[in-house]
Amino acid sequence: MTSGTPSGLPDLDRRIAGCRACPRLVAWREDVARDKRAAFADWTYWGRPVPGFGPADARLLIVGLAPAAHGGNRTGRMFTGDRSGDVLYQALYDVGLASQPTSVSADDGLELYGVRVTAPVHCAPPANKPTPEERDTCRPWLVRELTLLRPTVRAVMVLGAFGWQAALPAFAEAGWVVPRPRPAFAHGARVTIEGVDGGAAPLDLFGCFHVSQRNTFTGRLTPEMLRDVLRTAAEAAGLPPVAPGSR
Repeated sequence: MTSGTPSGLPDLDRRIAGCRACPRLVAWREDVARDKRAAFADWTYWGRPVPGFGPADARLLIVGLAPAAHGGNRTGRMFTGDRSGDVLYQALYDVGLASQPTSVSADDGLELYGVRVTAPVHCAPPANKPTPEERDTCRPWLVRELTLLRPTVRAVMVLGAFGWQAALPAFAEAGWVVPRPRPAFAHGARVTIEGVDGGAAPLDLFGCFHVSQRNTFTGRLTPEMLRDVLRTAAEAAGLPPVAPGSR
């Protein structure tokens, strides 16, 4: 694997998909893939760790929490095939960062423009709650992904407090200076972190409530709120505004 070059990310994705480091997560994701949900009885579930999705020269990175048991764990692509993904990809399409507003399977033709989507935990966890040990075991994958994206990435939008807390140490390990005390998560938070000894370009971090059903169904996170953070993050990343469907 070659550090800092686009060719490194496909290799990283393959290695992530083969990881078996956390016994509880391995057992859970494979049980779900075997037992399935009735609505998806005819699917062959992915049932493995889900790698990041998006171009290797992305300027904006979106960091979630972990794949959903019957979403990414079924389809093999981040935020694909579940309600959270419906909200996220609709918003990305609305601001001109995705080729289509839906994400239903890994072969549906969806493309992201200048954006990559990843998570600090790559396996679907029981009750959507990874343990701190599982989060820390998975961190080297995020560190490596950040390192490979370092030549181009200029902004990161983190969905939810778990992702924010998990990502800050990864930024530090990947070559950025994270302030002490660590910045607190909040929707709309914006923090700029500098590269260590000028080795990486400054990175703008944005906090956004997670696109979970709990947040979107209750109105804690509205489509307008999500689009507002996405537009601001895209502008900070240097991505030009583009009308939906114009690419």
